[in-house]
Amino acid sequence: MKHRKLSNITVSAIGLGCMGLSEFYGETDEAQSIKTIHAAIEQGINFFDTADMYGFGHNEKLLAKALQGKRDQVVIATKFGILRDPNDPMFRGVCGHPAYVKKSVETSLKNLGAEYIDLYYQHRVDPAVPIEETVGAMSELVAQGKVRYLGLSEASAATIRRANKIHPIAAVQSEYSMMTRDVEANDVLATTKKLGIAFVAYSPLSRALLTNEFSMQTIDKNDFRQYLPRFTGEHYDNNQRLVQALQEMAAAKHCTVAQLSLAWLLAQDDSIIPIPGTKREKYLQENSAALEMHLTPQELLHLKDLLDRYQPSGERYPAEIIKYHNLNG
Repeated sequence: MKHRKLSNITVSAIGLGCMGLSEFYGETDEAQSIKTIHAAIEQGINFFDTADMYGFGHNEKLLAKALQGKRDQVVIATKFGILRDPNDPMFRGVCGHPAYVKKSVETSLKNLGAEYIDLYYQHRVDPAVPIEETVGAMSELVAQGKVRYLGLSEASAATIRRANKIHPIAAVQSEYSMMTRDVEANDVLATTKKLGIAFVAYSPLSRALLTNEFSMQTIDKNDFRQYLPRFTGEHYDNNQRLVQALQEMAAAKHCTVAQLSLAWLLAQDDSIIPIPGTKREKYLQENSAALEMHLTPQELLHLKDLLDRYQPSGERYPAEIIKYHNLNG
């Protein structure tokens, strides 16, 4: 397993996004999920990403169960700040009040059965609370030994800079893939590079769109992708143009579209750590194999041409979720 630096921590160059092991992508199987987590560790993956809102706490508890006796072998990242309502699963809100930060960390520590959290993210920036106040409260958790490092998710470049003045930010997590390249244009990626902050790329396979096998015809009725603009109607059909072009290139290179996509992302900068999620060991192995791939300068130029030619169609989230993204700071 190859590794990358996240502040003073050495983590596997590819982590495991655990969200789908609890909800959002159809039916789940806890026994299979635990097997997948164990298989990840056996492959050398030591960076696991969860959040308090995934499965209303189930995901953190699942990770705790899977990692019993293995805590010292892994790096656990979790998040706070997105509000949900069990009686209305589609409801979303955000909260960054200091009192909420302190309450949330205690819940996550209990769920994880842990004495500390390696990396604690603010899941979404609260526009009603200055980032200085939220990160100030988070920094107290570091001083208390409850958290080792701090992170932000879907934060603007300006917010990252403001937060980093209050306490060093170890990682910024945002969606980044061949299909979602916002961070290249909005100064976020440039800012993290300049400040020496690790960039954790979630949905690096664009929720399986950038794979050989995905089809909207086969997804579960409870799969939230059916509500995402990029996966609906003409947007989905338009996005298949890029996927088909990548399939041709992957076939010529004797790899999968997923491996090609991850290799491209890893080649963008050494500070980038993708965290693809999967429920199945088969795809876990496939994703890890991308670390052994090498893309030549000519291949990277060809990919750039494809990405310029086939622009993504449709937003990555519905408007009611996008409004919670800290786009301007």
